[in-house]
Amino acid sequence: MKKIIITDSVDKKCIAILEEAGLAVNYSPGLSKEEVKKIINEYHGLIVRSDTQVTTELIALMNNMEVIGRAGTGVDNIDVEAATRKGIMVMNTPGGNTVSTAEHTMALMLSMCRNIAQSNISLRSGKWERKNFKGSELQNKTLGIIGLGKVGREVAVRAKAFGMRIIAYDPVLSEEMAAKLGVTLINLDSLFLQSDIISVHVPLTDDTRNLISSESLKKCKRGVKIINCARGGIIDEKALIEALNSGQVSAAALDVYTNEPPIPDNPVLNHLKIICTPHLGASTDEAQEKVAVQIAEQITNLFNHKIVAGAVNASAFETTANEELAPYVQLAESLGTLHSQLIKGQLKQININFCGELLHTSTPLLAAAVLKGFLSRMRTEAVNFINAPFIAKEMGIVVNEIKSGENLNYVNLISVEFKTDKDKRTLSGTVFGSNEIRIVSIDDYRLELKPEGYMLFYSNIDKPGMLATVGKILADADINIAGLSLGRLEAGKEALTVINVDSQINASALHAISSISGVKNVYSVKI
Repeated sequence: MKKIIITDSVDKKCIAILEEAGLAVNYSPGLSKEEVKKIINEYHGLIVRSDTQVTTELIALMNNMEVIGRAGTGVDNIDVEAATRKGIMVMNTPGGNTVSTAEHTMALMLSMCRNIAQSNISLRSGKWERKNFKGSELQNKTLGIIGLGKVGREVAVRAKAFGMRIIAYDPVLSEEMAAKLGVTLINLDSLFLQSDIISVHVPLTDDTRNLISSESLKKCKRGVKIINCARGGIIDEKALIEALNSGQVSAAALDVYTNEPPIPDNPVLNHLKIICTPHLGASTDEAQEKVAVQIAEQITNLFNHKIVAGAVNASAFETTANEELAPYVQLAESLGTLHSQLIKGQLKQININFCGELLHTSTPLLAAAVLKGFLSRMRTEAVNFINAPFIAKEMGIVVNEIKSGENLNYVNLISVEFKTDKDKRTLSGTVFGSNEIRIVSIDDYRLELKPEGYMLFYSNIDKPGMLATVGKILADADINIAGLSLGRLEAGKEALTVINVDSQINASALHAISSISGVKNVYSVKI
């Protein structure tokens, strides 16, 4: 009999489903780290939420473990790489808290517009201050949604029921899908300019960190209202406070914070125009029941029916059986990740060309890897090799897979072209030796780039001194150069330069590089 241990609190339906399927369950939330380490070797399955830290050290003791399941969307508390090396499948339950988070967004929106929290405090203190808490209606207001993933789309549906006009920024969602939702897609600057209320629903990445900043708030209507139920750090909290004090922002509602829990003297917690909740987006009975039932069913199906769902590392099991293919999966994901940071405009189409017999045998997996790399930076929901193609289809992304013979220069080559309403960009890569991953062309430029860590991309006029000028700016910013790749079409014309660096390039250094005469299209990229 397979034995399952549950070390965090979950809905009791999870236990019932597992036991009805003939699995032995030890429900022991609250066990100490040392207690878990003593007994973990006995079990074939582990279910956690966010409290239990499934570290490399703990995984090393799991000699009988077959699956680790998280009753929730993320896997931040699980060392997925260590589990994969140990041959343990890792599962999560994406989408279980979508409705819960969308409803919490609407609750905050209504509370913010009608001063519910502030008037409640005032009345309970013995005051009757009706004139001080005059609110505003949602009807006929323009809601700007940044990110139309699962939660963003559910917010749009609910906001339309209130008679709101919905505009959105999402570089991935197709215009056709947006039209079905009754949403108008626009660029980010236009969204800032037109919105009465802005709600963010994007993941926290280098690109979205401080997306709501002093500069972006200056572009907004005076009196705009801001909501964040996505991730702390997307809003610059200091900039928000300043905008509230000046009246540029009239109110805000936050469920997430740059540091959690926030320190007690954080100005955000004490500002009268901000409604704060302690990361309650997924905290409903229904959401917790959904994820508990979902993880129990996934584990039951794995053990009793050999059906895999919700696995975040499933591809690793396929690639470990073929060591020659594994680096190409990593390459494909890197190509997707690079594209997510280099393209401009609204995505229209992705064309993936697989050259070589080795790649022809696994095109679905490799295409999923490209989509995973691309979508992981665009969506708030967890993206893995299994759900990436479904998310792409749901977003209306057109993906074309093309098989061709050997390239003139490479036996196996993956070329990925992304087309948007503004431009198109093609990246091609291969593997040298057994596992040396390389990007060998970007658009029409041939080069040799190792896609890892922090990178600087820019176009420049091919003339002496350009690289030295950029190098000095990086040196002055205490940023060390780790590698260099150059590509040019013709001497003296435009060239492409890619520099691998040891640390993130700060905004001032990027601005200085962009200001060099003859330099354009400057990007800071991270793999």
